[in-house]
Amino acid sequence: MATPSLLLLLADGRFPAGAHAHSGGLEAAVAAGRVTDLASLEAFLAGRLATAGLVGAAFAAAAHRAAVAGTADSADPARSARRSDTPAGSAARADAPAGSAARSAALARLDAELDARTTAPALRAVSRRQGRALLRAGRAIWSDAPFADLPATSGGTHQPLVLGLLCAAAGLSRVETATIAAYGTLTGAASAGVRLLGLDPYQVQTLLVGLADACDGTAADAARAADDPPERLPAAAAPLADIHAEIHATWEVRLFAS
Repeated sequence: MATPSLLLLLADGRFPAGAHAHSGGLEAAVAAGRVTDLASLEAFLAGRLATAGLVGAAFAAAAHRAAVAGTADSADPARSARRSDTPAGSAARADAPAGSAARSAALARLDAELDARTTAPALRAVSRRQGRALLRAGRAIWSDAPFADLPATSGGTHQPLVLGLLCAAAGLSRVETATIAAYGTLTGAASAGVRLLGLDPYQVQTLLVGLADACDGTAADAARAADDPPERLPAAAAPLADIHAEIHATWEVRLFAS
């Protein structure tokens, strides 16, 4: 059984996957004068949670579902919704060739659908770059997880898909996987806000506490949506964030990678 410590470990910004190098689009929003203080940061985070947070969490949960397909957990939805009762790594361990082929096909569909939802080339590149970094950590920690079933796409696999497999390898549930994904869309940008705007870190943490219920609700919605076919997963978009990402990618000097 996965322990609460594993959930905290994977949600920690210090996990060696490079998340600390990204602002989630906040750097460009600050430069454009759209985020200037605590109130506008809160609005930015709420919008990010409702768009990138929901989409990323749903695809991470769907990848988790693909990873555990054919196991006892996937055959019992009630059990799957709770914490996995299998030892860490066993839910996602490489299995029979037929199961691996089905998982590969499911993950390829998810990757293509997430690519279609990520309209800005700069954001697609960021997602795949973060996926590569997370995959390196995952392979080092859970070497028997079926990471070989991830699609061999140019630039790597999208980060939410890698997260889904990694969480399955850790024995976390689908809801916990979605929670980690949604939580990450908030904390990275919030931490960047302290550095970019010189905000009081205590006030920023208070802001995050206020968004906790929304984060949990987004994760629950994403976990439920993961039962749908990839084509019907959430597709919430933020066109202005896409524009900011493309502009940010042209900067010669910047504090964050995205």
